[in-house]
Amino acid sequence: MSPPNDDRSREKKPDTAGHRERLRHRFLTAGPGALADYEMLELLLFQAIPRRDTKPIAKALIAQFGSYRGVLRADAAALVDVKGMGEAGAVMFLAIADAAERLAREEVMNQPILSSWDKLLDYLRIGMAHEKTEHFRILFLDVKNMLIADEEQQHGTVNHTPIYPREVVKRALELSASAIILVHNHPSGNPTPSQADIQMTKSIRDAAKGVNIALHDHIIVAKSGTVSFLDKGLL
Repeated sequence: MSPPNDDRSREKKPDTAGHRERLRHRFLTAGPGALADYEMLELLLFQAIPRRDTKPIAKALIAQFGSYRGVLRADAAALVDVKGMGEAGAVMFLAIADAAERLAREEVMNQPILSSWDKLLDYLRIGMAHEKTEHFRILFLDVKNMLIADEEQQHGTVNHTPIYPREVVKRALELSASAIILVHNHPSGNPTPSQADIQMTKSIRDAAKGVNIALHDHIIVAKSGTVSFLDKGLL
């Protein structure tokens, strides 16, 4: 018996393959700036979800995390909770976020930090602006202000990370560093230094000065921007 010749039998399935090809073509010819945030997420998801319409997933991700950056900085568990994502999609976004941080790190390695300040701030924002707890990092520099090491010293709660000047100075001496830059994030989103931040910075500055190690700056990173203690006259 022939299948019924009604409207339902003639309904077309979504042209997923054609849509993917068109989106790829736009990306290649017009460049990344031509795509909306959700379309960029679609493009990435093509690799992890090969046979499904990824537009609803991409839009759900933007709704859940607020922005393209928010999606790429989300943790694996939160990503997998979004309907349709799965582990493969989460791994894709985590890998992209890691690649962005590695590329930003390369931009500040092997060149004087003080003459590539904007690139340094980009690197720090990528790695720290969306952290949910407070992390304290130290950049150790040699006599030419080249980056020797970038190390996390401590991490704590949403608003407190204990830092001990003696440990900072000890590590700087171990690395034969001539200068340091302190960096920590404010998960609240407001980069304004607290009185505790200011007092801790002065204690580390004084301890470092005692062994001829310069404190170039202390940078606070938050979602809304960065604050430099040096620019604020707090050093």
